[in-house]
Amino acid sequence: MWLTKSSIGRKVVMSLSGTALILFLTFHACMNVVAIFSGEAYNAICEFLGSNWYAVAGTVLLVGLIAIHFIYAVILTLQNRKARGANRYAVTDKPEKVDWASQNMFVLGIIICLGLVLHLFNFWFNMMFAEFANGGYAFANDLTATDGYGMIAYTFGGAGTLSIVYSVLYLVWFAAIWFHLTHGMWSAMQTLGLNGKTWFNRWRCISNIYVTLLMLCYAAVVIYFACFHCCGAAC
Repeated sequence: MWLTKSSIGRKVVMSLSGTALILFLTFHACMNVVAIFSGEAYNAICEFLGSNWYAVAGTVLLVGLIAIHFIYAVILTLQNRKARGANRYAVTDKPEKVDWASQNMFVLGIIICLGLVLHLFNFWFNMMFAEFANGGYAFANDLTATDGYGMIAYTFGGAGTLSIVYSVLYLVWFAAIWFHLTHGMWSAMQTLGLNGKTWFNRWRCISNIYVTLLMLCYAAVVIYFACFHCCGAAC
């Protein structure tokens, strides 16, 4: 099948899976921002998305998309390095200056995966998995597994050095995602056929703006809870 055996097909799979992951990140960002304005509303969302069949199905689908995206990234990286060096993303029109992100997409992907493992430990393990395995209570700080607001406050605004470390690591993680997506988003549009001299530059601009706003939403939650704790401690 050309989607799995040809170079172009593999890039299409990468583009489609990457686009689906961007849509998930958009939903997740909108959900997270709610925590800044209302803890009750955020916990209501967490309870709705708790341990039920559609949450488990969504988690399995998400893990599958990530696995497909990562596996195909490895295949394409090895293939491209063998054929023509480390340049992984081939597009119809290239800018005169190659982006730093385009030359380091695989390394950025590794950093993103490591950040994802940390995030799954801090939240999925302490919330969705805890609902199944720990009687409805998180494995940290005696919080209920559906108290997402409490988990965010505990992770980023809790007392101690660990919360500061987590806040810094998450911000670094968001920066890596920003670099990865600002290149990956417009590159995916090119692979899917939305190319041409005019739209090449437009997609670059749209990608930069969209991904920047997306990552600012994530960063705002971390900074808000970290600063809220500091302000509370100072008072």
